[in-house]
Amino acid sequence: MDVRTTHRGERRGVAWVPVTRGAVRRADAADSFSAELRAWASRLPEGAAFTHLTGAKAWGLWLPSVPVPLPVTVQVPGSAKPERPGLRVIRSEPVQPPVVHRGIPLVGVVDVLLTLCRDLADLDALVAVDSALHLRLVDLSQLQEASRVRRRGAPRLRRVIRLADGRSESAWETVLREFHRLMGVAVTPQFEVRTDDGGFVARGDLRLDGFAVLHEYDGHHHLEVERQRTDLRRQRRLVEAGWVRRGYTSSDLLGRASGVLRDIDLTLGRSHDPARVRSWHDQLRSSALTDSVRTALGRRLVR
Repeated sequence: MDVRTTHRGERRGVAWVPVTRGAVRRADAADSFSAELRAWASRLPEGAAFTHLTGAKAWGLWLPSVPVPLPVTVQVPGSAKPERPGLRVIRSEPVQPPVVHRGIPLVGVVDVLLTLCRDLADLDALVAVDSALHLRLVDLSQLQEASRVRRRGAPRLRRVIRLADGRSESAWETVLREFHRLMGVAVTPQFEVRTDDGGFVARGDLRLDGFAVLHEYDGHHHLEVERQRTDLRRQRRLVEAGWVRRGYTSSDLLGRASGVLRDIDLTLGRSHDPARVRSWHDQLRSSALTDSVRTALGRRLVR
């Protein structure tokens, strides 16, 4: 057992780490995050279930990096409001019945998304919604139903689900797709490139519709030696099939977006207008992808 309750004055020993008053977890717990939530759960009233960033992490949703430590967030029905240091309480009736997942009480994914939409910007909320759809934790009809309830966060959820796409396979792929939408170019996620006789060549993050061009997000794993070898072989296959492949990093999207726009304009054959990128910068100014917003979000949640 990696969690146990304690009593005042009890000596816990070096093998145990305090979590909250009256609950500890083993220092060597295989999954320290899950163990901490189970310890918290042992001291919470009946009906309390983890939500917001806490619940999202437990469900495995893609999320922006946020400053730590942040309070553990629970949703409780009715008028109950447990008060403990490090605990944030949201009082609301759940849209879906809470579940116990790996021994942890969690609100349903639609409730998690609704609470995230209270505090996250549209771009960050879109990433979370895409991940829920990709992981098949919810479907679009459930999200549409949840967005119609009278709850804080529902208006943002309604906006976001119109842009959501469960074909996205990573948070930054979602960000790259949203950039293309704002730049006025249609794309198809997870497009399969095939030869004239139907042979498989590659599957790309985003195909610029109407063009033999793939735009993809290149994360740090592309720097691994074996991955580089695989990528080079894939690149040669694409060139042989008559396709252009361009890879972008988070630095390109956050700091050099005009360069990505230039590539799009080149493909579309339209004149390059750097002013188009302003709509993207407007999105970033409210997103936790930027340091200043991350810091502000952390301060707001701690309050």
